[in-house]
Parts: sequence; C-alpha cells; structure tokens
Amino acid sequence: MSLESYMNQIGQQARAASRLLAKASTAQKNAALMAMAEALEAERPRLIAENSKDMENGRAKGLDAALLDRLLLNDARIDGMIEGLKQVATLPDPIGEISNMVFLPSGIQRGQMRVPLGVVGIIYESRPNVTIDAASLCLKSGNATILRGGSEAFHSNHAIAQAVGKGLEKAGLPSDAVQVLNTTDREAVSKLIGMPEYVDVIVPRGGKGLIERISRDAKVPVIKHLDGNCHVYIDDEADMEKAFRIAVNAKTRRYGVCNAMESLLIHQEVDKQEIAKLITAFEEKGVTLVGCAQAQQFADSIGVATEEDWYTEYHAPKLSIKVVSSMDEAIAHINKYGSHHTDAIVSQNYSKTRAFMTEVDSASVMVNASTSFADGFEYGFGAEIGISTDKIHARGPVGLIGLTSQKYIVFGDGHTRDN
Repeated sequence: MSLESYMNQIGQQARAASRLLAKASTAQKNAALMAMAEALEAERPRLIAENSKDMENGRAKGLDAALLDRLLLNDARIDGMIEGLKQVATLPDPIGEISNMVFLPSGIQRGQMRVPLGVVGIIYESRPNVTIDAASLCLKSGNATILRGGSEAFHSNHAIAQAVGKGLEKAGLPSDAVQVLNTTDREAVSKLIGMPEYVDVIVPRGGKGLIERISRDAKVPVIKHLDGNCHVYIDDEADMEKAFRIAVNAKTRRYGVCNAMESLLIHQEVDKQEIAKLITAFEEKGVTLVGCAQAQQFADSIGVATEEDWYTEYHAPKLSIKVVSSMDEAIAHINKYGSHHTDAIVSQNYSKTRAFMTEVDSASVMVNASTSFADGFEYGFGAEIGISTDKIHARGPVGLIGLTSQKYIVFGDGHTRDN
C-alpha cells in the first residue's frame, strides 16, 4: 500500500471512529480509561523491554542527555501514566455540557453546548508518555486521535498503543479511536497536516524547527507552542529561603522539559550573600552560568551572556542570570525575550505580585512557586497534550476543555421569525 493510500485509510478510520466517540457515554469512556490502566500494568515488563530498544538505538545515534531523559520509560514514569489515566477517568466529562442559557425577547432560549473537536492529529518527539496523555484526553473529550511519534520512540509508542487498543476494545469502543502511525517515513507528517477532510486540528510537540514547519505548512488548524524560555524573577522583597528553593527546583528538577527555568532575574537590592548561596547551589549541580556584567561580579565562574542567550531555551544544565533595577525592568525583559510559556515572581509584596500577574504576557504566571508546576497533571487535568502559547482557543496546558469546542443551541416552542 502506498503512503498516500495508507494515510487516507487512517484518516477515514479516524473520522468514522470520531462519530462513534461523540455519542459514547461517560461511563463507557471511563471504563476504557480504566481498562487502559490495567493493560499498562499488565504490560509493564514489555513496555520497559521495548523502551530499552529505543534507548539503545538513541545512544547509538548519539542523542544527547536531555533527549534520552525524555525518551526513558521506567517504573516511575509508567506509574505516572497509569495514574494519569485514572485521574482523567475521575474528571467531569465536558461533552454535552450546556451553559449560558438565556431567554431572548423573541421568546426563544439560546445557549451553548460543549462538543468534541472531532479528529486530533498529534505529532511529537521522544516522549512516549505523550502517547498515553493524548489517548486519554482525546478519548475523554470524545475525539478520535492520530498519533505520529518520533522514530526514536517507535518501539515504545507501539507497545503503549497496543495496551490502549486493548482498553478500547474491552469497553466496546472502536480501536481506531486511537491510531499510532506504523511508519517512520517523514512524508507521513506532511500528509497528516494536509488532510482537513479527515483531521480537525493538529497539535505538534517537539523542537522549535518541527513546530515552525508544521505551523507554516499545515492546512489544518494548529495548537502550538514554539519553546519554553521560562523565567524566575527574585524581587527585593522576596523571602530568600523560598527564592532559593524555587530557583533551584525550577532549573535543576529536569533540564529537558519546557517548564524549566532558563533565565534568572534578580533585583539589584537582593542580599549578595543570599545570591552567593544560590550560585553555589547551581555550581554544585553542574549548571553552567552566564550573565550580564553585574551578574558576573557574583562569581568568577559566570561567563558572558550574549543577546542570543536571553532568547535561548537551553534544555540543558545552563542558566542565564540578569540583574535588574526594578520589577518593571524584569517584566520588560520577560515580555521581550521570553516565549510566553511560564514565568514566576518571588515576592512578599502583594501589589507587586498582582502587577506581575497582570503585565507578564505568558500562558502561565506563578507567584512564589516553581515554573515546574506548569504541567497538565499538576494543574489537575490528569494529563495534557501540550502547553499552548497561542492566544486563540486554548492557552497554557491543553487538557479536556482545550480539546473541545462549543456550538449554539436554541430551544423554541413553535417559534417563527416574522421580520
């Protein structure tokens, strides 16, 4: 079968499955999610074995540490996938929810009903847990999904997909509701993003180059984020014990994730001894530091930050540091150089934190908390299929609501329009 024929078949199957999912009951969808969780648990040894093949291939191809970390499936991450499925099953089902009902002067009653998007195409790299995140959220929101994972996670993704299929079949739902492409041909992506007759929205998760290409070439609407250049600003009225914990966690919890801090902004009045403790903590964890001229005075090990550094999402143990004269300067820096993903302030001044939340133009803004919390699971969504930096339709972690739309509904009682 040619690639074009294969992709058309996948699209037709997804469209047919989406019609069935749109009318599936909440109980049926929840039963499928719980069956998927059981299947993952039963298949745990096989998942780890298949992932080891991907890890071995990744090392042979010279993937860097951050990409290998994203690729890894271990017991803890499988536990997280299982817990995510169970959490999504407990979430309220948004489909069919009616809101904003009002009576109009004509006598009709108008409102809105929440409905699925239809078929969601998801293109992602490295992280096999995305397969479960996408499957669970699309299923609960009544959408069929077509998944195209990276070639580096081929074995892991297909092992997970088999467990997903078992869960769907056990609940009496079509296995075509979640399809993982069985080809590594890069042209499959071009086909997927060019099938508006079968696919209603595309969600890309991966490197900046991939997302820019899909946004440019897609004939289907795209929910995207380009990168995660996140900041933490330590105010002169910060509790430095909190600031220390937050900054270290935001940077060093995991380097290869989009919610990791890449630039640290420090008010010029912050105690220099407290800054020295922070610098030492980063150095002990092997973080390479670069900074502005003032920041370089904190330690001889701090290199020169270039203009490019302020724009860069490192995905690595590297951090840019800038000293600012005011919160306004910090906000201006974030809005200029940041990626509108997640930014945080550490301050005990309520007025400042309110101003920071209002003026920072990002999908998530945090007060006295690590940027690491910018995550669908941590937000109580059960999982996410990405963190959108768009401003239309969905923004921030995209969970169930982000995978739905609304249509207007009207109730009458034989009403007709005369004029």
